Parts: sequence; structure tokens; C-alpha cells
Amino acid sequence: MQAQNRSRHIALSITLAALLLPLNAAWAKSDKEIQEDALKARELQKGMDHSMPMDDPALGKFRGVFYGYLPCNEEGCTGLKMTLSLNQKHRYLLVIQAAKASNRETFEKGRYEWDEQSGKVTLTPNKEGAAPRRLSVKDDSTLVYLRSDGSAYMGDQEPYLMKRTDVANNRDMHIH
Repeated sequence: MQAQNRSRHIALSITLAALLLPLNAAWAKSDKEIQEDALKARELQKGMDHSMPMDDPALGKFRGVFYGYLPCNEEGCTGLKMTLSLNQKHRYLLVIQAAKASNRETFEKGRYEWDEQSGKVTLTPNKEGAAPRRLSVKDDSTLVYLRSDGSAYMGDQEPYLMKRTDVANNRDMHIH
């Protein structure tokens, strides 16, 4: 009798596990969903919405969360995953992860300035001595990463584009 109950228990456990196994993959959050959840939680704490550009000229004309997969010059690196968050108080957070064996993320915080005449955004890091970064505004949902002197990279600009999250809708460009 005990052997029969034990067999039923094992059979029931295996059946239940087999039924729940496909659901497990559906329950797992993607990298994009996890990052977006974290950014949304931060925005809610601060009372901000980074998903759309701002119309109030006093606070800055451009903000949002942008994703890009930019070229990498390091050996063994296939690209740089970049997430840039521009907020309404002219503050930014840049997360960079190299697509290579040691893919540690680096974080950079600072202030940004929008120059309407040149159509460029300058990121000035909080870290003393760190060089500013420059991007140009292609349109209200796309930034183009520029060289350190503020000039565009030669050739096709597509590898240097950073798209706002509500336009990109996915991070296929980040899968390597």
C-alpha cells in the first residue's frame, strides 16, 4: 500500500512539474523588462516620467531613456550596450556594459545641457576629471553618439544611434 501511494505521489509530482515547466519561462522577466521596472520605480519615487520628451522650455526640451548598441574598440569586445536616462532636472544616468567575457556594467552620473542651436546634448560627468560626452539630436526619439570633440563618426551613423524606449519597444540590438 505504501509503495502504491509513493508511486502515485511520484507520478503526480512529475505530472505537475511537466505542466508547470513551460510556464516558468513565461514567468521569467527579460533584461529589458527588469531594467524598465527599475527605472519606472525610480521615476515613481521622484515623480517623473522619462518616456516622453518635455515641452516646457524652462526644464529642457529633451529627456527620456535611450538604448543603443555602439561599436567597441577593445579586443574581444563586440559592442557596448548603453542605456542613457535624461531627466527633467538636467541630470543623467549612463549605464555601459561591454559585450565581452568580463561584461561588468559601469555607471556614470552627471548633468546634461541641451544646446538648441547646435542640436547637441553634452553630458558632463560628476566624476572630477572625466571627459564630457556629446550626442546630437537626430529627431525627438533618436540621439546620435558623437566623438569626444563633438564631431560625427565617419560613414554610416546607424551604429551610433540611441533610440528612446517608447520608440524602440525592444532591445534586439542588445542581444549578442
